[in-house]
Amino acid sequence: MENLFVSKNNKVHRVYVLDGQRTYCSDDPRLPIGRHPLAGGGMSSPQPSPSDQMLQTIMVERDARADVVILIMPGVSCDIRLDVTLAGEGAEANIYGAYVCGSDEKVKIAVDMHHNLPHCNSRQLFKGIAGGKSRVDFYGKIIVAQDAQRTEAYQENHNILLSDDAKVDTKPQLEIYADDVKCSHGATIGRLNEEEQFYMRSRGITLEDAKVLQMISFIAPVLEQIPEADREFLAMQFEDSIRKI
Repeated sequence: MENLFVSKNNKVHRVYVLDGQRTYCSDDPRLPIGRHPLAGGGMSSPQPSPSDQMLQTIMVERDARADVVILIMPGVSCDIRLDVTLAGEGAEANIYGAYVCGSDEKVKIAVDMHHNLPHCNSRQLFKGIAGGKSRVDFYGKIIVAQDAQRTEAYQENHNILLSDDAKVDTKPQLEIYADDVKCSHGATIGRLNEEEQFYMRSRGITLEDAKVLQMISFIAPVLEQIPEADREFLAMQFEDSIRKI
């Protein structure tokens, strides 16, 4: 996987889709993902790397911004490692990810976010659904250097378990050497809300459809970060996948 370098005052928005065969990438919101092979068309920037591994270094310079969205489709076992460096004042990096596992997938995600200079912002949001005998390991770390005053950095990893055999291990971490910062991290592992299911069933919605609606709603904050032209297509892909797990 090629590295991502965002030069001064520029913005890059990339979406990666791991579908079990290849990793597809589009960094131009004017070229909708609906045209890539998942939709039977052509992709803006197909990447030759295998779908089970994604290693990338991201560097963001002064007053630049990088937005990266990673979507892992059901049936994909993968090892994702991102090393992100905010290398100039005013730099910003936002990393979003969604994964749906329904059988025996093994998903590993590791993100290191380096804040080296003042006035930089970052956000990490990963949300996943684990069923069957799948295994998810999430490791996220925010490192704030001593000179990186006025940093704002946030990290979240939220998961839903659909079976007793599925396992999620999540380890968000903060390593802070500056004293004028706003940083937080959080992780949750839970189940679908049965009270919500009861309410929807009382309104004529089947239990299966109620669960699908809950899971789509859960993943939605990540899908909302995709360019609007691609969002509906990928939401449909996830909904179809969820119905099959």
